[in-house]
Amino acid sequence: MEKGKFSKWLLFIMLVSLLVLAACSSGSDEETEGTDEPDATEEEGTEEAEESEEESEEESSEDGLYSIEDFGRDKTNEGEAIDGGTLQYGLVTDTPFEGTLNYNFYSGTPDAEIIKFFDESLLAVDNNFNYTQEGAATFDVSEDGKTFTLTIKDNVNWHDGEPVKAEDWLFSYEVIGHPDYDGVRYDATFQNIVGMEEYHAGEADTISGIEVVDEKTLTITYKEANPSLLASGIWTYAMPKHVFEGIEVADMAASDEVRKNPIGMGPFKVESIVPGESVTFVANEDYYQGTPKLDGLTLKVIPPTTVAQALETGEVDMVDSFPTDQFPDVEESLTNVEWLGQTDLAYTYIGFKLGKWDADAGEVVMDPDAKMADVNLRRAMWYAVDNDSVGEQFYNGLRWAGTTLIIPAFPDYHDPTIEAPSYDLDEANRILDEAGYEDTDGDGIRENPEGEELVINFASMSGGDTAEPIANYYMQAWEQVGLKVELVDGRLLEFNSFYDRIEADDPGIDIYQGAWGTGSDVDQQGLYGRHAMFNYPRYASEENDRLLQEGASEKSLDTDYRKEVYKEWQQLMVDDIPVFPTLYRAALVPVNNRVTDYSIQWQWDDWHEVGLTQEEPLLP
Repeated sequence: MEKGKFSKWLLFIMLVSLLVLAACSSGSDEETEGTDEPDATEEEGTEEAEESEEESEEESSEDGLYSIEDFGRDKTNEGEAIDGGTLQYGLVTDTPFEGTLNYNFYSGTPDAEIIKFFDESLLAVDNNFNYTQEGAATFDVSEDGKTFTLTIKDNVNWHDGEPVKAEDWLFSYEVIGHPDYDGVRYDATFQNIVGMEEYHAGEADTISGIEVVDEKTLTITYKEANPSLLASGIWTYAMPKHVFEGIEVADMAASDEVRKNPIGMGPFKVESIVPGESVTFVANEDYYQGTPKLDGLTLKVIPPTTVAQALETGEVDMVDSFPTDQFPDVEESLTNVEWLGQTDLAYTYIGFKLGKWDADAGEVVMDPDAKMADVNLRRAMWYAVDNDSVGEQFYNGLRWAGTTLIIPAFPDYHDPTIEAPSYDLDEANRILDEAGYEDTDGDGIRENPEGEELVINFASMSGGDTAEPIANYYMQAWEQVGLKVELVDGRLLEFNSFYDRIEADDPGIDIYQGAWGTGSDVDQQGLYGRHAMFNYPRYASEENDRLLQEGASEKSLDTDYRKEVYKEWQQLMVDDIPVFPTLYRAALVPVNNRVTDYSIQWQWDDWHEVGLTQEEPLLP
């Protein structure tokens, strides 16, 4: 107990000193990656720090902790909506958005935040993330659970007036499965479609398992029934074939049809784009659920350091996510907004580079000689960091220590009984000593078991004011157990550069701090499967293959069986540690009081219902 108190005080002193440095410099924070789900998000954070006595700092830390249970998810209407008006929406990021504005090609969260306003899934989901019949299409499932009949509703049209057809839905599968497709969507869920692997290999001109029945109906037949097929296992985003069919697949992602003039079937149309900075939308009067209440919407990039000011002045009515570390400073002053919040479908993590991506084979290949190949080194690094205190000191309890790679937002599958490594410097030192990592020259830094210098290159993203002190904390925590960890290029990397280098398996990166938006399905194949490009640590094992396949198998239609499979998988990840979770998170969204009929519930997608009570934003 006494050792725990001492360790926490040591961490606290380190955190306070780092925050003071951040307040005097141009500090930054992390941002997230995209997944195969369109809402893969990592919020950025900022924090202003002031020097003060340790006792008063400790008091404010303990008294200023918040719980996500204190927040609602639905906006309270404060009056009747007027006809029309323009909503101002802030995309919180310290870097320009990439501008790959198509669900079939995007890979980063900022682009997904833009796409959601003008395009959408053909199938809707409920509170449990299961498909419903309420969206732009309906579905029927065969008795054996392998064949889905999908029917697009008659009044669903593209923004240019052309109807959304079954061939458009098929076309998205043909593009993603094409040998020249260079995006990140092609994974095990696509490979489960009958004939897809032959098509992807260039051995067939068509996908035999997908058939267009008529103009509005197609069938998709899978090799194996899979419980995820009723959640997010079906790719539900069509592509307007009449727009793209003259473009080579390899050229589509960079085409004007994706970058400059994207169209969709959603409630708003793209009117203009300032690359990397803003997008102006106008109402789609032909939207299948009815003309939107708003005349339009303007989305603009807002740096995390100025997001509170943008809300206070009415520059934006709302933002995609608010830096949770700033919340205590503005909770009382921002009286013109209502705070909404819920547990985020995301987690931050430390990843270890263990191999390479073989593009020709379309799979991960582990490197037994990788610098981080020793699981003992990875386990010691997990024990060396105090994520509970990071969550309290940087995020006032609105982020908290992660334990497994299936987050608490999936209560049927998250296993809180698993004993994951938690902060214990003695245990970290013991593991390193026994594994042969010794300080052979007396400089306080350990060499590797061969007696050679060990320098671990750490990649972390820029963002708000807390990114730099958090990255520095992790490096100092590892130094406490004798490990020399240095930032790649000596600095934080901006979002696009970070992920370009992670995806390319830059040999200069040994470990990295990232984040995943989990999407709405517990299936882990898209992130950690052998054939998943998003498997950034490049980890693979026969046991991992087996468990991920079992979790997505017909046998896992039995929920109890699936729970056991994912319990085993969570334990495997704690044992093998290709990555370790650092923080689970709360998502906070401030919304101007003039906004009506808005919600942050995960299944909510009714942007056409959002209105405004007056033309100008309300001010404090």
